[in-house]
Amino acid sequence: MRPAPRTAQELAALVHGTLEGCATAPVRGMNSIDEAGPDEATFIVDDRYASRWATSRAGVALVARTVDCAVGDASRRALVRVDHAELALATALEAFAPPPETPADGVHPSAVVDPSAVLGTGVAVGPNVTVGRGANVGAGCRLHAGCSVGAHAVLGARCTLHAGAVIRERCRLGEAVVVHANAVIGSDGFGYRPAADGRSLVRIPHLGTVVLEDAVEIGAGTCVDRAKFGATVIGAGTKIDNLCQIGHGCRVGRMVVIAGLTGLAGSVTVGDGVQIGGGCGIADHRTIGRGARLAARSAVMDDVPEGATWGGMPAQDVRAELRVIAAIRRLPEWSRRLRHLVEDPGKAP
Repeated sequence: MRPAPRTAQELAALVHGTLEGCATAPVRGMNSIDEAGPDEATFIVDDRYASRWATSRAGVALVARTVDCAVGDASRRALVRVDHAELALATALEAFAPPPETPADGVHPSAVVDPSAVLGTGVAVGPNVTVGRGANVGAGCRLHAGCSVGAHAVLGARCTLHAGAVIRERCRLGEAVVVHANAVIGSDGFGYRPAADGRSLVRIPHLGTVVLEDAVEIGAGTCVDRAKFGATVIGAGTKIDNLCQIGHGCRVGRMVVIAGLTGLAGSVTVGDGVQIGGGCGIADHRTIGRGARLAARSAVMDDVPEGATWGGMPAQDVRAELRVIAAIRRLPEWSRRLRHLVEDPGKAP
């Protein structure tokens, strides 16, 4: 972990920025531009934030080079010019973040680890964790309180399972995977058919598994269902927010970002680099092309082309959706005109 910077000059060095103003301006932490104090740094990504710099109490700001912003009182304030303010902010926040709470190396006395399970070197198994028969937990993994690793599941090196996370039987995690609290990997797929007599539902067994590739992060309360055959796959570097549902047999590409409360029905294919806004719903067997973007609350009923931006319910190209929204907003005016035409055609407005 990087040491926290103490001055504007040290902050500039940390983020590889260009310093303007007071090099010795103190930096004791990070805060928003409206809440930061004289000994805290903030960040400015666009002109909206730049206009608030003059009245902010912050002493130092990370500023995108494209933003027009002046230091002001250079005797006590400073700007650190960077190419990407939000990426620089991430670096600074990491330096100021307190050390993460983590279980101690070894196996807590209350944990239950099957004798046939294999634990790598430097593994930490917290209280009330269970590790099932034939499971393999890679070197440096951290299993927080109450986690469950099912039979024959495999965790690559340096994975972190937060409190209450469940990795069901036979699922496989790559290296440096993070599964947040109460997420479930490998829950049963949702599949039922009416019985022959029409009086009950027959559950369809799901024999497959789930594969999370390297550096995947799964948010709290999210569920990734196992496939009927083969595997539900989440590609390397993909980040999935809290309270999402990934249905059985989905294949999500690399470096995908899925915001909270989104649901993917079964057998959806998501290309590399896709961005999915919060609360989206995607119908089964649909394909979201590489690099596509879905606006929040989109209801996707058709395949989305590569690189497209869609939104709406049902979702369509965002330009067409904006025209629809504009037309809907004019309906009261059109309704008034139509009523006048019907009631008195000779006095149409």
